[in-house]
Amino acid sequence: LLRLMGHGVKIPSELDVGGARRLHAQLEVAGTPHGGDTNGHAIPWDAPAQFKFQIVLNDKVLSGLEFQTLMRGKSALRRWKGRWVCIDPTDLATMTRVVHGISDGSGSLAEAVAFALRGSAPIAPDAPEVPVVAVGELKELVEALHERGEAAPEPEGFVGELRGYQRVGLGWLVHMQKQGVGAILADEMGLGKTPMTLALLERLRRDHPEEWRPTLLVCPTSVLGNWEREAAKFTPDLPVRRHHGANRMRTVDEFEESCPASALVITTYATARMDADLLAELEWGGVVIDEAQNIKNPSAAQTRALRRIKAPRRLALTGTPVENRLVDLWSILDWCNHGLLGPLAEFRRAVARPIERFRDPHVATRLRRLVEPFVLRRLKSDPDVAPDLPDKVEATVACSLSSAQIKLYRKAIKDTWKDIKGQTGIERAGKVLALLTALKQICNHPSHFLKKATVRAAQSGKLARLGEMLEEAVDEGDRVLLFTQYVEMGKLLVKHLQSTFGFEVPFLHGGVPAKTRDAMVQRFQEDADAPPVFLLSLKAGGTGLNLTRASHVFHYDHWWNPAVESQATDRAHRIGQTRTVYVHRLVSLGTLEEKIAIMLEQKKGLANLAYGDGEAWLTELDDDQLHSLVELSDNAVEEEDA
Repeated sequence: LLRLMGHGVKIPSELDVGGARRLHAQLEVAGTPHGGDTNGHAIPWDAPAQFKFQIVLNDKVLSGLEFQTLMRGKSALRRWKGRWVCIDPTDLATMTRVVHGISDGSGSLAEAVAFALRGSAPIAPDAPEVPVVAVGELKELVEALHERGEAAPEPEGFVGELRGYQRVGLGWLVHMQKQGVGAILADEMGLGKTPMTLALLERLRRDHPEEWRPTLLVCPTSVLGNWEREAAKFTPDLPVRRHHGANRMRTVDEFEESCPASALVITTYATARMDADLLAELEWGGVVIDEAQNIKNPSAAQTRALRRIKAPRRLALTGTPVENRLVDLWSILDWCNHGLLGPLAEFRRAVARPIERFRDPHVATRLRRLVEPFVLRRLKSDPDVAPDLPDKVEATVACSLSSAQIKLYRKAIKDTWKDIKGQTGIERAGKVLALLTALKQICNHPSHFLKKATVRAAQSGKLARLGEMLEEAVDEGDRVLLFTQYVEMGKLLVKHLQSTFGFEVPFLHGGVPAKTRDAMVQRFQEDADAPPVFLLSLKAGGTGLNLTRASHVFHYDHWWNPAVESQATDRAHRIGQTRTVYVHRLVSLGTLEEKIAIMLEQKKGLANLAYGDGEAWLTELDDDQLHSLVELSDNAVEEEDA
């Protein structure tokens, strides 16, 4: 302040700005994650590490006696060995606690690495955090994790050419494997995670043939055939075995007889759950999980089954590492590197809740420092990716309601509201979800809500508008993906569109067998005479598929988790697409569909963290908020009814 007022001030250099000698506490962590061998052996995350709390003046560690000597006196300025030291009162309690109440100890390597990457650690629950310093081999690991490796060329045996950013991705995967840690390849949907993964497997099996064992790849049923085709295309020398269906291998002996050491064994999440005992008994060189959001629920049976499978290499592929909540990220990263994010209950308390509820920037920063080294995330908008992709044009299509829809909509609210108002707990939540589902079905078409077998376009403004837009797209020679979250509505759409346009409308949903799904996808992509409209359920067809022949994507019923809807859009907007992709979201005017669409747009960027799965987050609204959301606005009536 004196200097700002123009006065000259002279003080000892050790107290001047930039030269202050700071006394503080720190935690030193040490361990041997590689045991002297850094050639790709998995880090034993549960191995012991050493923790040592210290008092540090600049770079010199003080003994307890030296600290006691320095603390004599009450001034914030102390003389120490002929020089001044400034004592920050806010640090004093922490330092005193370290000297008197904290003893050296041990923990796991996972804890030590986590603290070192975060850069800080608490000295006790709910206590201030102190800086962390890694030493020895642990320091080398932490420094290596901050690196991304160098871009790697296509390995021998790989057929095709990787794009520049894909070579960077391959280099990172090789680097992470060399460090012996699990990784999450979280590139946005459509950027080619499959060829990068196949290139990694081809390189590793050729570089280390003497120690190679089969790799298990777990994926949704809908993309099992796609993985087989892509492997045959990019890595034709890689032996591939399907573990799925009634004729699959049932014993360890069958596996060993039919699977070469370098084989890629492809199975599904459902099969992995059913064959958990067998897969856990086998020796694997690595495990890859595709669409890793399938293990976002830590307590689900398929998540528990995959945790039992032992392998030195673990790789998770997902376009949405945080689909709904931060627990999704915990589940995937804990599968890759067990213990890195700590116990689930503690993660929820100390990390997820402060970020999701209170947007705590300090907690978010610490989490980002810890997670970033293990996740490679590139977006289509990134400068080094954008040149390989055409534009994506997104638009919300406002659809008015018919008279029949308006009557049903208002009646559904009137009939249900008396049972919701004033209620609390699980029973209220169930009734709210039932009302939301009913209103969404009414917005789709009265026949959907009333469970009728046929539809007429005049009864639904949304269906009428869809017909108009599809006619225009088909007349222009374009191909279309049409998504709905309801199988029942999909069946109604099939009947209506086939009778309206006179061509077959294939419908891919969860009840379609795997071989039939593969044939449907292949026909749409490759057959010149294939129908121009491909209808898919959001759950079965929203991930993993390559449908770049389509240049239009329609979302018939607006899904209220943007990440899930974005994944579906990326079936068309992905590497291999050469034309602009037009995305159309059909939303009924004046209804909860329109209002929630506006809410999500306003909260873009936070939606994945703030909102639960599907409509569940809406059950937490109070009565006034909920009623305002579901009631019809004035712009809901069709013009002829106004």
